[in-house]
Amino acid sequence: MMKVLQKLGKSLMLPVACLPVAAILMGIGYWIDPTGWGENVAAAGFLIKAGGAIIDNMGILFALGVGIGMSKDGEGTAAFSALISWLMIQTLLSPAAYSMFFHIPVEEVPAAFGKLQNQFIGIVSGLIGSSCYNRFSNTKLPDAFSFFSGRRCVAIVTAGSTIIVVIALAFIWPIIYGGLVSFGEAIVAAGPAGAGIYGFLNRILIPFGLHHALNSVFWFDVAGINDIGKFWNANLGGIRGQTGMYMTGFFPVMMFGLPAACLAMFHTAKQKKKKIVAGLLFSGAIAAFFTGITEPIEFSFMFLAPPLYAVHAVLTGISMAVTTILPVRCGFNFSAGFVDWFLSFKAPMALNPLLIIPIGAVYAVIYYVVFRYLIVKFNFKTPGREDDDAVVSESEKSAVIKGNKDFAQVASVILEGLGGKENVVSLEYCATRLRLEIKNPEVINDKKIKSAGVAGIIHPSKNTIQVIVGTKVQFVADEMDKLLKR
Repeated sequence: MMKVLQKLGKSLMLPVACLPVAAILMGIGYWIDPTGWGENVAAAGFLIKAGGAIIDNMGILFALGVGIGMSKDGEGTAAFSALISWLMIQTLLSPAAYSMFFHIPVEEVPAAFGKLQNQFIGIVSGLIGSSCYNRFSNTKLPDAFSFFSGRRCVAIVTAGSTIIVVIALAFIWPIIYGGLVSFGEAIVAAGPAGAGIYGFLNRILIPFGLHHALNSVFWFDVAGINDIGKFWNANLGGIRGQTGMYMTGFFPVMMFGLPAACLAMFHTAKQKKKKIVAGLLFSGAIAAFFTGITEPIEFSFMFLAPPLYAVHAVLTGISMAVTTILPVRCGFNFSAGFVDWFLSFKAPMALNPLLIIPIGAVYAVIYYVVFRYLIVKFNFKTPGREDDDAVVSESEKSAVIKGNKDFAQVASVILEGLGGKENVVSLEYCATRLRLEIKNPEVINDKKIKSAGVAGIIHPSKNTIQVIVGTKVQFVADEMDKLLKR
């Protein structure tokens, strides 16, 4: 089950990767026309509408992304099938259709059926499309129906499967939607404390890859909160001073706190290992500051020092609560890095964005002091403090020094540490991680894999392993794929 959820999390990275484009387009548009939001300047309106085309259709993008990501080979037929499922659900469960099927006035149709164009339904559609593709893409029919064999039959099976799901959703979707709304309303009603709870849970769920599900409730229009959409689009009904409260608190942590934590880990590393970990820590700090991508940093100590990661989660929750109280409101379309922060200055719901700098400065000091004290006090084995001081070969040393610049070398060392290509069953990757299924876990050499300069290694189960590479993971995965096929 965990493997499926992690693969789903990886699938969501494809549609989420579209958000930076929306942020750039809408951010520039709001800078051009900060008062009219596109009504005063045609060019600004054009850019804002262009970005809104992505933001307003995240549900269908989720359907396509999950369809491709959950398919066995990334085939476009799975995305096509997911689209069919999406369209059928939208049509068959629309308020007008529901009214006709159940012979009730449209105004008496449950409110849940007016909220179908959301990411949850997108995920459901994607799962239907990919499941039908994985199961029926190689189906061979009798000669009389051979035209519909293979991939052509997937769409037909998807349509039939979707009808069954629609019948079920007609009864359970109001319950699911009501539960999501109640949870979201409870957090919203808690004000700053609720934002803090959300921030804490967001970080705690990252090791399991389940934070995407939580985020969808608050960032998107699953339960009516839609923090991202309302922050950037004034026509969606945002409330100034409230909208953005589930994004703002991440900026001090990602732009200032975690980079300061990297400095603390560097200063507490063993002297002879500082050069080795410097590239990992400082490249991670730069990525966190500019882009808000924090996995390379977090996974470098998440499993080496779990109590330290718990402290990080608590500090994130506090930041969310503090920025909500002040108030400060900033937004992002991708993550809470410098680029999104700067572009959000003129967004409709932006409020006191410059206060992120002094708040962030304070958070940098807190993170540095707390991390350094706890690492030394409890002798946490953060990067550069490992007990294993064995001699590293010249080839391994080369991989450490070159890091992610020599992708072929990194891939070769990792594969050797995995026990060779004969021991690898499957290879996938997400934003920062290689995800592998292996045959024999006994032959895995973690030390060898770490010598490639990776941020960390995770063993979710007996026959699965995740290698934290960083934001250039795609290039390492491509090189490893070549080695596996050679």
